[in-house]
Amino acid sequence: MAMSVASDVLAQRLEEAVQAALDQFYQRRLESLKSLKLKDVLARKNPYLFRATGVQEAAEIVKELLAAHVSSSDEGIFGDAFFEPIARIFSNGTVAGSKGVDVIVETNDTYKAIAVKSGPNIFNSSQVARQDDEFRELRQRLSKMHKKFDPIVAACYGRVPAKSKAKHNYRRVAGQQFWHELTGDPNFYLKLMSLMKDHPQQHRLAFQLEWSNAVNRFTQEFLNDFSSNGTIDWEKLLRFNSGVEAPPRPGRRTKLDQA
Repeated sequence: MAMSVASDVLAQRLEEAVQAALDQFYQRRLESLKSLKLKDVLARKNPYLFRATGVQEAAEIVKELLAAHVSSSDEGIFGDAFFEPIARIFSNGTVAGSKGVDVIVETNDTYKAIAVKSGPNIFNSSQVARQDDEFRELRQRLSKMHKKFDPIVAACYGRVPAKSKAKHNYRRVAGQQFWHELTGDPNFYLKLMSLMKDHPQQHRLAFQLEWSNAVNRFTQEFLNDFSSNGTIDWEKLLRFNSGVEAPPRPGRRTKLDQA
């Protein structure tokens, strides 16, 4: 009976943690969309590619820009707002004060330093070297503790890529393997999905409304600044994106804007 009660309490705690993390994710992705500036995104995109693919409508460019922004930003926001707090809470870990480390799990004889990543394919060669250095520096600072130092790069979904067999100063774990090691529950990774329940649908309408607002806002701004008689002015767009003069700060107009 006691085990059943403890199990129910843990399940309730997990459900509450999942929903709280989801709420934080939805709030941050809405804020990201609301604060996004058209010219900040345009300055980073390839105008030649838009022209080469035959885009004719400002709204089409805007929707592609927004879709690319949401796709890239969602991954980072979800890692920070959902995966990290869940990992910290259910490992009984603490927030790390070390660069390159997100969660610390410490026992009497082990110091486990975990860098929490969303997916497994997140490193280029320079990032691998930097993570090695960050764990090496932490190992040196902790040498007087006389504990086993266990540095881990953990991907919250997927599997460790086969090409990552090269030697590093850390272990790599991913997906079910990571959550099982962290919590002791081999099915924890499945529970995270099932406990989302209908929470995403409850927040989808608000996001779709903000998406439509952003499309309308950006389309109007694009037509004002980069069109002539309703036709996209590709040269003006290209001068803004690639000219010697740096793109202006959001809200600040230059002679180029007025040309």
